[in-house]
Amino acid sequence: MVQRRKVIGVLGSGRDEYREWVVPLARWIAEHGYDLLTGAGEGVMRVAAEAFVAVPGRKGLSIGIVPGELVDGVYRARAGYPNPSVELPVFTHLPLRGSQGEEAMSRNHLNVLTAQALVVLPGGAGTASEAALAVRYRKPAVLFGPEREFRRFPEPLERTDSLERVCDWLLETVH
Repeated sequence: MVQRRKVIGVLGSGRDEYREWVVPLARWIAEHGYDLLTGAGEGVMRVAAEAFVAVPGRKGLSIGIVPGELVDGVYRARAGYPNPSVELPVFTHLPLRGSQGEEAMSRNHLNVLTAQALVVLPGGAGTASEAALAVRYRKPAVLFGPEREFRRFPEPLERTDSLERVCDWLLETVH
């Protein structure tokens, strides 16, 4: 019998790192045998992947969904993608991001649909669109970080600044 891998998505800013939130979260994910999924870029995505792969003896993989496009029939990943800590890059032809994150040609759909649960950290329009997609697709998601950073995010999602709450939520959600 094939056993499905347990994938937790960590979504957030491509610019800001939020290390104090991301590093302990990514380590916990690795220590509990889950796979980590990010958008393969900088900021929260890079810090999460770095902290995850640094855990000795981990069983999970660092997966990154890479934006890209076809230019004159040649595939090109977006410059700077994937970050060096992504072990399994999933290269897509999907170039849209930011305020276009809910459009059909955005990799955000794959980020949301691939993971069994999503932990959303502060970020810009692209991160807010991933949170909106989580609500649309009824994917379990929690917002993790300072509450003031989530004013533009969907109301139905739980907000917490407690790592303990996020970890308990993940244990309840991912089976």
